[in-house]
Amino acid sequence: MATFVLIPGAGGVAWYWHLVADLLVDAGHEAIAVDLPADDPTAGLADYADRVADAIGRRRDLVVVAQSLGGFTAPLVCARVPVEKLVFVNAMIPVTGELVGAWWHDTGATDARIAAAERAGYPADFDNETYFLHDVSPALVAEGAEHVRAQSERVFSERCVFGGWPNVPMHVIGGRDDRFFPIDFQQRVARERLGLDVDVLPGGHLLALANPGAVAGRLLSY
Repeated sequence: MATFVLIPGAGGVAWYWHLVADLLVDAGHEAIAVDLPADDPTAGLADYADRVADAIGRRRDLVVVAQSLGGFTAPLVCARVPVEKLVFVNAMIPVTGELVGAWWHDTGATDARIAAAERAGYPADFDNETYFLHDVSPALVAEGAEHVRAQSERVFSERCVFGGWPNVPMHVIGGRDDRFFPIDFQQRVARERLGLDVDVLPGGHLLALANPGAVAGRLLSY
């Protein structure tokens, strides 16, 4: 039995993972979705990693799964606990020493997002409905509104310093329909930063809400 440690993205809300977590538990595993102190203006990346490590406790056979901004917490968690696998989902994949707020410039994320919008004909100006919620069911959008928390700016002024990636299997999952981090952009970043291909699944940026069955199935296949 594996323990899947599910790290959310901006806002740090564990609820984001609830559908995937239920499917992993149904398959006979343990799933821990971690609430991060993302709305605390005094909390930084180290605090996020501490929160995850505390939730793990003494558990082993760990599969760490990081969504979006959670990609910056993942390497710090891997330095604190022994992990068996590491998986990124529509994630911000860092390099050591990178300023979190500079990631968009460093990777060309904003240019890629705008170019994809212009090709597909949806608005290039960011809004949640266009970029995050376009393929999430109305019922989940309504339920999620009760869980939304603001993301503090604190982490964006920090550098993510870690000693290197763990020597364990790593995988990258990307949403074919992600408008925030377009899939061709994700494929380039994964190759450049990890030397990995992306496992592409139908769905947008909030992939664990838009297509939880596909996400859980892919996690279980690793």
